[in-house]
Amino acid sequence: MGFDDIDYQNRPVVAILNTWSELNTCHSHFRNRADEVRRGILQAGGFPVEVPVMSLGEMLMKPTTMLYRNLLAMEVEEVLRCHPIDAAVLMGGCDKTVPAMLMGAISADIPSVFFPAGAMLSARWKDVTLGSGSDVWKYWDERVAGNLCDSDWKGIENCIGRSAGTCMTMGTASTMACVAEALGFTLPGAADIPAVVAEHSRLATRTGRRAVEIAWENRKPSDFLTAQSIDNGLMTSLAIGGSTNAIVHLIAIAGRLGIQLTLDRFDELSRTTPVTGDIRPSGRFLMEDFYNAGGLRALLNELRDLLNMDCQTINGITLGQQCDGAEVINREVIRPRDNPVAPAGGTCLLRGNLAPNGCVIKSIAADPKLLRHRGPAVVFNDYPEMKSKINDPDLDVSADSVLILRSAGPLGAPGFPEWGMLPIPKKLLQAGVRDMVRLSDARMSGTSYGTCVLHIAPESAAGGPLALVQTGDEIEINVPERTIHWHVSDEEIERRAAAAPPLKELPPRGYAHLYAKHVGQADIGCDFDFLVGRTPGAEPGIH
Repeated sequence: MGFDDIDYQNRPVVAILNTWSELNTCHSHFRNRADEVRRGILQAGGFPVEVPVMSLGEMLMKPTTMLYRNLLAMEVEEVLRCHPIDAAVLMGGCDKTVPAMLMGAISADIPSVFFPAGAMLSARWKDVTLGSGSDVWKYWDERVAGNLCDSDWKGIENCIGRSAGTCMTMGTASTMACVAEALGFTLPGAADIPAVVAEHSRLATRTGRRAVEIAWENRKPSDFLTAQSIDNGLMTSLAIGGSTNAIVHLIAIAGRLGIQLTLDRFDELSRTTPVTGDIRPSGRFLMEDFYNAGGLRALLNELRDLLNMDCQTINGITLGQQCDGAEVINREVIRPRDNPVAPAGGTCLLRGNLAPNGCVIKSIAADPKLLRHRGPAVVFNDYPEMKSKINDPDLDVSADSVLILRSAGPLGAPGFPEWGMLPIPKKLLQAGVRDMVRLSDARMSGTSYGTCVLHIAPESAAGGPLALVQTGDEIEINVPERTIHWHVSDEEIERRAAAAPPLKELPPRGYAHLYAKHVGQADIGCDFDFLVGRTPGAEPGIH
């Protein structure tokens, strides 16, 4: 390889785990950033080794990157464990790469620092500011309704991805970057720096230097991550109006630490955490605006009384020290506590006979009029059926209907895809309807919005009650009271259960077989049962 002994002897070996791929648009700048990380490692006297790991590009993988989150987590863990690596820089950004890399690093328990991809620059079409996926859904509805021509649609397509980087809304990617910083896994201010500004390059080099320092310090994830750190991550996600996906990922991250994080704990914090980040899709602004307004450090600095500011970080200081001196520059983007986007409960947990183990709704992104609603179910057995029937003019559906999609959970799809923002039927779009109550055992993109009840657990493919719902059944949600109810008698439910077909068999081979056999349900984080818990220091072949 051309290295001399002096290149690596008595120097920390620092791995750069790079999820760059030409099929991952969010990470298209990572080739350059890896070189900048390498520069920082060399500056600090380390020996850099770049190690490619699986890239999970949200837009181009089927059926969903969530199917492969645990596979990347396993790869990160084993790469760190089996190689002579003293520390690692984890380069991720697009949705599932963030939790996967954190989960793997926690399980390997080797000094690791996370480097987020950063959001793309804000985009414009004509005189409209565009917000990645959120405006894709919005303008697609207008196109289906006949209000947008093909030429304008193509114009939006060509404008909406202005640069390298993740979605410029507070989608799952930016949500998880903010969560990673709140957990203490990044350098201060890393979560909100846009992908292609000069400061992001400087962040890469600083991250490389810090990786060498944590190698000498032997500062491992187990040295700074606690149950209080997990609470910080949850409250951060709530305060920024973050993606519902963060709930599933934080449960899995906590599980790797041996901490049982429940949906009830999430709901408890949701009731007391104000939403102060006015960022799409829950608010008005984009990630570049958030960065210019002072960023995550400024937002957290204003929530000191709610957060555990004494928690340690990868930087050898507390979270409070990381936020010291951070200033809010724009009060429209980072709202004051006495004028929040919402006083609490941006995302809520619902329970009832349709979701015995719970489900979630991003209430801040829903039509307030639908947060208390009862209506007849329109049931789709799976995604292909929904696609084939949703725009049928003869579909018996009204604005009061409750659209239901099943076979969309971890086992049913498989992989728990982002199908939860069910499209509104064309004839209702043409009549001016822009939101409806929609229920599923699926997830939805962090860029999505609407009155979408998600993560219903147990899922239909695991024998959950959702499998027994029939078109015409009355479904009721009451978000203020945190309830969801299926208005069918217990006797009728028992009759339907007795007549239900057997659950589908496992896939016969490969990763799909492993996944189906071992994946947990949404309420416990969808991790593999054999990976939950802590095994620090374990090496292959050593028992």
